[in-house]
Amino acid sequence: MRKAAILLAVSMLLCLTACGEKSYADGTYTGRSADYTSEEGEEAGNGYGVVELTISGGQITSCTFQTYELDGTLKDEDYGKENGEVKNKDFYNKAQKARAACENYAAQLVAKQRVKDVDSVSGATVNYSEFKEAVADALQKAEQ
Repeated sequence: MRKAAILLAVSMLLCLTACGEKSYADGTYTGRSADYTSEEGEEAGNGYGVVELTISGGQITSCTFQTYELDGTLKDEDYGKENGEVKNKDFYNKAQKARAACENYAAQLVAKQRVKDVDSVSGATVNYSEFKEAVADALQKAEQ
């Protein structure tokens, strides 16, 4: 839990410095969050997030956000399964809810244009922190 709080604090700081009223060059930019490792071990979820932003006319016109296991495996429809099977239904449902939040965060960013205006989704707060951090990284690369 302490690491999650630290990750959130770092992402908020990055957001404050990278999400102000700045000018961005048109193009497509990729950003990555730092690795997140839960103190509760693998069962609690670990990994990182990657965002891809397209900027046109100074506006974010598209965004994708995906999360990955620490080994680089995409967290997809199998995320939360064990050997291809749902062995812990609660964990699987929680994992899939967090995965679905990724699309929500990306869509909100395109609609609202500022990462600080993106609302978090209950049950996906680690993804929210990873998202904000990855967006800050991408926008820093896009700064003119």
